[in-house]
Amino acid sequence: MTAERGDVFLAGVGGQGTLLASEILGEAFLRSGYDVKKSEVHGMAQRGGAVTTHLRYGPKVYSPLIEPGRADLLIAFEKIEALRFAHYLRRGGTMVVNAQEIFPPSVATGRESYPADVSERLAAVTDRLFLVDALAAALSLREVRSVNMVMVGAASRFLPLPESAYEDALKGSLPERIVEVNLRAFRSGRALTSDGADTYTARGGRR
Repeated sequence: MTAERGDVFLAGVGGQGTLLASEILGEAFLRSGYDVKKSEVHGMAQRGGAVTTHLRYGPKVYSPLIEPGRADLLIAFEKIEALRFAHYLRRGGTMVVNAQEIFPPSVATGRESYPADVSERLAAVTDRLFLVDALAAALSLREVRSVNMVMVGAASRFLPLPESAYEDALKGSLPERIVEVNLRAFRSGRALTSDGADTYTARGGRR
């Protein structure tokens, strides 16, 4: 990823606001003068199924699709979804992952178990893993639906736009009545990946 161009892959579960997060990111880049192409897959979004978005920005972008192994940044709203789509991340790429665990039906019914080593497996993919508790941040704002904007804020640290670009995108895209709480969620997310924030590394676990 450079200041001129980059590829961002978002993955989550239906109902988490993954698509709105990608809309805000895309709008922030458009307002900053970039060409943006985006492709979404959300066939099971209303049933808790996987939701993904390919987002590419640059001076000129011809295709919206990111090839496996080419994403500069992977933003995952749930740990298993991060693992499911980790193969899209390029070597040395950055992964920002919500530490929340959402059990699929097979786990909820007891037929399967949720893997206990997801964080370690993600850390083996990249040394640039940032595991953040976006749900706790959203709950501290008394708005659980703001998890998506917490994640946008956390990921924004690794994108070449100023904070004001995201704030303008939020104000221009959301109803006025919910702008303020989403701005607070965004800023809370940025704090999660600021210098000195708690991250997860392959070698040392949490630091």
